[in-house]
Amino acid sequence: MPHEPTPELPELADVQAALDRLQPGFVAPEVHGALCGWIAGGGGAVADWPARVLADDTLAAPAEGSVLDRLRIASQAQMEDRGFDFNLLLPDSGASLLERSGALFDWCRGLLGGFGLAAGANPPLSEEATEALGDLAKLAQAQPQEEGDEEDEQALAEIEEFVRVATLLLHGDCVLAVRHRKSLN
Repeated sequence: MPHEPTPELPELADVQAALDRLQPGFVAPEVHGALCGWIAGGGGAVADWPARVLADDTLAAPAEGSVLDRLRIASQAQMEDRGFDFNLLLPDSGASLLERSGALFDWCRGLLGGFGLAAGANPPLSEEATEALGDLAKLAQAQPQEEGDEEDEQALAEIEEFVRVATLLLHGDCVLAVRHRKSLN
């Protein structure tokens, strides 16, 4: 059976524009992190995700096929993809180091919030995932770097890859492992 291509995330600018219409003040990378944290923590890819993930019952569910609906669908599909084709919604490499590192740290802050809402106080984490969650918390407190050289660029790329893998690890422990245990019973 051929592998279906994993849906791509909408463009960062399109997500930001949709969020600005929903409620000004939301930052796309942080909201995407919160959505991914929610999914990784077992909250599921529910249609009314903004109200749940952003803890604001006044937020309506995105219209079917809208940018925010496509963001939910693509995020869920990417996290479930066996080829680990999961991407973070971040500025591209043409953006400044300050903008990219700030967005990554915003993404981590969002992830922690969404994960905490979905997984609760004592999620079923392995030792490795517990350590990764602690490292994500440190990144969420980090300050963006204004200037840098090639070494800083490489470090940011490595941190981004760590965040991507750590998110998949959390999802594996809280969603995939639970689903596997249920299928065995």
